[in-house]
Amino acid sequence: MIYIGIDVAKDKHDCFITNSEGEILFNAFTIPNNADGFNDLYQKISSLTNDFSNIKVGLEATGHYNYNLLGFLIDKGLPTFVINPLHTNLFRKSLSLRQTKTDKVDARTIALMMMSGVNLQSYSDTSYHNEELKSLTRYRFDKVKERAKLKTSVSRLINILFPELEKIVPTLHMVSVYTLLAELPSSSQIASCHLTHLTKLLQNASKGHYGKEKAIEIRNSARQSIGSSMPAKSLELKHTIRLIQELTSEIDEIETSIQSIMDSIHSPILSIPGINYRMGAMIIAEIGDFNRFSSPDKILAYAGLSPSTYQSGQLDGSYSHMEKRGSRYLRYALFNATKFVCIWDDTFAAYLAKKRAEGKHYNVAISHAAKKLVRVIYQMERTGQPYNRKE
Repeated sequence: MIYIGIDVAKDKHDCFITNSEGEILFNAFTIPNNADGFNDLYQKISSLTNDFSNIKVGLEATGHYNYNLLGFLIDKGLPTFVINPLHTNLFRKSLSLRQTKTDKVDARTIALMMMSGVNLQSYSDTSYHNEELKSLTRYRFDKVKERAKLKTSVSRLINILFPELEKIVPTLHMVSVYTLLAELPSSSQIASCHLTHLTKLLQNASKGHYGKEKAIEIRNSARQSIGSSMPAKSLELKHTIRLIQELTSEIDEIETSIQSIMDSIHSPILSIPGINYRMGAMIIAEIGDFNRFSSPDKILAYAGLSPSTYQSGQLDGSYSHMEKRGSRYLRYALFNATKFVCIWDDTFAAYLAKKRAEGKHYNVAISHAAKKLVRVIYQMERTGQPYNRKE
């Protein structure tokens, strides 16, 4: 067996190649992060063997820096393993007590780690191409988070300019309210607006839901408002609403792409009541290839949902907290999906009620239900069977 360790960086990659007997086939060498460098590495590997099943390539998970090299290796048919940097750091420390860390040393460490027989799953073609779905779901997550902050700013500005408005509409964050405030961003402007124009504005924005009565109510409230007349704040409100509208349009476009991918992969996860395209896609994207995990517990550990363990001598950590060391995106998706599944599915609703009856806090009970959900999803994805809803 031939082992190849690669330490990935932005502009170059350090490589080390050895075999099962510990013979150094290629001492630590550096390749540039470009097509010539990739081909140089491939030629060196090809010069050693034509049987790629006897090769294991290991590289650290270094965010986007390893993505192009990873794709190149997979396309060439080389079994490639992506390793958590925490694991390689601990392995390097186990080899020596000396503080020795260089890129070339790291490449050798990765190769030795591969040689040690540590339990790793190769990065499959499915996992690599799943990155597109992961990129979209994470991009959407960031956009939604950005929009939520802007909505908080809108609430703050309305509280300054027209605080009474909040009590006469179901929510400030609706199309009709945004349309109104984008054109008339203060109580004084609304108060002086002609009733016909105000009525038409609300009717069009609400698609006929609001009419003359609501226009009169809003205008009368504006005329008695304690809101401040601050042109600077009004301008900020207009711009903030415009940014929210642009973000919403972008999020809709992202969600269309996510739905297209989910429709093409036919994941049974969408058959679970309460899991929609957004949360289902995020769970699938973060887990990737389910064959990488030998059991649901491995996915729980990856999500950071498994309890931490502390035991030393006679001290045993009985009240363990979740590790929260894995994918925060997966943890977020599982928690949110579980809340809805517990609403829409009787089996999960009963399980949540049972945990609550045991005296567990709601969030703790949800974490137990999330673990149950992971086991169900794991079985469904491995078998391809849809969710069996018990009546």
